[in-house]
Amino acid sequence: MSETLRGVGGDEREREPAGFETGGSRPPAMSDVAKLAGVSHQTVSRVLNDHPNVKEATRERVRAAIAELGYRRNEAARALVTRRTGAIGVITEDSPLFGPTMTLIAVENAARSQGTYVSVATVTRWEVSSVQATLEHFLDQGVDGVVVIASHDEAVRAVRDYSRRLPVVMVGPTRVNGDIHTVAVNQYAGAGLAVGHLLDLGHTDILHVSGPPKWLDARARERGWLDAMLQAGAVPRDPVPGDWTASTGFAIGRRLLGERDVRPLPTAIFTANDQLALGLLHAFADAGVSVPREVSVVGFDDVEGSEHFFPPLTTVTPDWAALGARCLERMTAAIDHLPAEGVLVGARITVRASSGPPRR
Repeated sequence: MSETLRGVGGDEREREPAGFETGGSRPPAMSDVAKLAGVSHQTVSRVLNDHPNVKEATRERVRAAIAELGYRRNEAARALVTRRTGAIGVITEDSPLFGPTMTLIAVENAARSQGTYVSVATVTRWEVSSVQATLEHFLDQGVDGVVVIASHDEAVRAVRDYSRRLPVVMVGPTRVNGDIHTVAVNQYAGAGLAVGHLLDLGHTDILHVSGPPKWLDARARERGWLDAMLQAGAVPRDPVPGDWTASTGFAIGRRLLGERDVRPLPTAIFTANDQLALGLLHAFADAGVSVPREVSVVGFDDVEGSEHFFPPLTTVTPDWAALGARCLERMTAAIDHLPAEGVLVGARITVRASSGPPRR
């Protein structure tokens, strides 16, 4: 749409299309796009905001003009008018654990799909001072709100009172007192799915290897296991305390094997996450214990590669995409000052080769 002219001395300059001037070195404005595309200022605005009432040919002409001019929307000016920046902050912990990582990815994907920008900050410890310093940083950035991926009690305490200054959505708790919207995977129901699957196979001696007690997910999964057992009339063993690591699962497996002369192995084990299950599978394989013929193992999270454990792991698969979408919905509600709500997202059982009928 433009052409190159060669001037005296061989210098080159860009000639604008006939009847079009950019006004020197100033950046192109929406009016420039409208003039080049031969449409109104309002039509350009509709195209930029994905308004449905624009003919496709017109939409393409406006997009071509935007590309030709290198036009970029003035987000600062837009924020003055709408009182929104189109950006949210996300606080998560400095951790490689699967659950927080997948939650962050889910939130980012959902935000990107609706044109919202995400600024991420990590904290090493959920201390009130460090979390509030991060929230102050987001306030200085002018974000519309903050998503807090709150995995355990310290996170809830650190953020609880901050919703008075900034819209906050917490991912993890099922409910927080005050004006904080919450979104969470239904960990309790997910654990019930795992235990229900094993009960349907005929198991009644189902041991639970739990996660760290300060973690919200760990406590909910333990409650789900216990209630499912009691409702089925089964007598549960005491849960074995663990953490989130495969090495702890391996150590617990070795200990259970060493106690076989005193107490037989359970016929099935439900672990609080897949890494604990991976460690158990390793310990059983080293000892020649067949899974699932001698003991079934079921995990939680459906981590990348769990279908390639040996044997492939039966596990609970959270609906990560729904988690991200519901989180952005709650953020919009928080920004609009709607009453705080708690939203639960479902999960499903993914059955693989690590679970089967109980041994005789």
